[in-house]
Amino acid sequence: MRSDQIKKSVLRAPNRCLLYATGISPKDLNKPFIGIASSFSDLVPGHVAMRDLERYIERGIAAGGGVPFIFGAPAVCDGIAMGHSGMHYSLGSREIIADLVEIVANAHMLDGLVLLSNCDKVTPGMLMAAARVNIPAIVVTAGAMMTGMYEKKRRSMVRDTFEAVGQFQAGKITEHKLSELEMAACPGAGSCQGMYTANTMACLTETMGMSLQGCATALAVSANKKRIAYESGMRVVELVKENIKPCDILTLDAFKNAITLDMALGGSTNTVLHLPAIANEAGIKLPLELFDEISKKTLQIVCLEPAGDHYMEDLDNAGGVPAVLFAVQDKLAHSKTVTGPDVVEIAKSSKILDEDIIRANNPYKHEGGIAVLRGNIAPNGAVVKQAAVSEKMKVFSGKARVFNSEDDAMKSILGNKIIAGDVVVIRYEGPAGGPGMREMLGPTSALHGMGLSDRVALLTDGRFSGGTRGPCIGHISPEAAAGGTIAAISDGDVININIPERTLNVELTDEEIKGRIVKAVKPEPKIKTGCMARYAKLVQSADTGAVLK
Repeated sequence: MRSDQIKKSVLRAPNRCLLYATGISPKDLNKPFIGIASSFSDLVPGHVAMRDLERYIERGIAAGGGVPFIFGAPAVCDGIAMGHSGMHYSLGSREIIADLVEIVANAHMLDGLVLLSNCDKVTPGMLMAAARVNIPAIVVTAGAMMTGMYEKKRRSMVRDTFEAVGQFQAGKITEHKLSELEMAACPGAGSCQGMYTANTMACLTETMGMSLQGCATALAVSANKKRIAYESGMRVVELVKENIKPCDILTLDAFKNAITLDMALGGSTNTVLHLPAIANEAGIKLPLELFDEISKKTLQIVCLEPAGDHYMEDLDNAGGVPAVLFAVQDKLAHSKTVTGPDVVEIAKSSKILDEDIIRANNPYKHEGGIAVLRGNIAPNGAVVKQAAVSEKMKVFSGKARVFNSEDDAMKSILGNKIIAGDVVVIRYEGPAGGPGMREMLGPTSALHGMGLSDRVALLTDGRFSGGTRGPCIGHISPEAAAGGTIAAISDGDVININIPERTLNVELTDEEIKGRIVKAVKPEPKIKTGCMARYAKLVQSADTGAVLK
């Protein structure tokens, strides 16, 4: 076993002495050492119930014949970090999580890992570590939150709090109703209730074969989630014995399967950042073109919030990820899973339990949920969640209203200074310029709540929450901080968006763009010290997955 390097031979007497200090017995030295990378946190609703799951994972590992060791990893709640300087740190936490898991797993020569995750950057960070360390590993995502209830209607965090801010600002609801909504929308533990980034990544993790069947949609605090945690603990010991490693599972075909499912689900645009970053750790390149190529030939058959009116609990009741895989099985390639059967076998053995939720024969859209745009604004690409864009806004021209930060844009939006026909341009919010590529859920939700999402577009070199609706185009590459065209746009410039034709252009000549970029004055860095200052110097553009070099 790998762990023999810290527990076998006379030379390891001091190491064994320290291991005994943790409370293990001499008999445990003959068993696999399994790390449980737990991102438990009292600060993050998606993670507050993980203490129970830790116990069930420990039980499973012990029952399977392994020795469990829990260690910690950080978690950021994007919803709590949203709209202020805290959001700079969210994307950067992905790399730190990967580093921390690598450090602990390699410093202590662990034989296997259970990666207990849930929220937006934690799951991709854990998967990056799994591919990098490449020892037997399994992911347990902690599950989605149940919907809330208010005035006889199901409620969720994004639609009923973020968008309610815009509704209040527009005089559509009272402050009393806003207060009642914020108390009702999130009734307990779990990730946000719709097809936002956390839940999208959970579904893709299961599709890629790194979680047990049913894990992605089993709700937080459910008995089923506890059973999956227990079974994951047992299964990881078997993976160690069988020597099945993450890079045996995370193949190009597995990533293509994940992208196919992503498009069928209408998932978060953040997956276009995370899948390439995970693939990069496995030595695989996932160009933006691959996402668009798969999107064009994949039907969108599920439509959860924010684009639709269904939730993760509905998808779970409809058969979960296996049922969606059943619907798209003709587009899947054979790839291994930690469950045992390969993904095609899982798809063929599954069935759809609710055809109102998984519409295999009556798709919502005839293309996938995400589109990649190019043009003189984004020669290296930009991303839009076309599943959440109304038909009348898929082709749009408007005049630019330019802001050098999300904060300045938000002041104008809430100050009623944005009007129909505007294209809000938020720049210097990219991976390096942000730094950290902040999500723009505040501005997009405010615009929707104010009734402008079908009359105003938004462009940014930052990114969007999975909860974003409307013609919101992000990941513009190259970013403004790297001298991209977005740095050359001025107030009043005409911007043309054509999602069906995949184009994004400003009505400027190449000479005008070059001349403006030369004269452009970069804002002062927003963060000059600490981890994000280092991050800004190392991070690559969004089209690479914002990986560090």
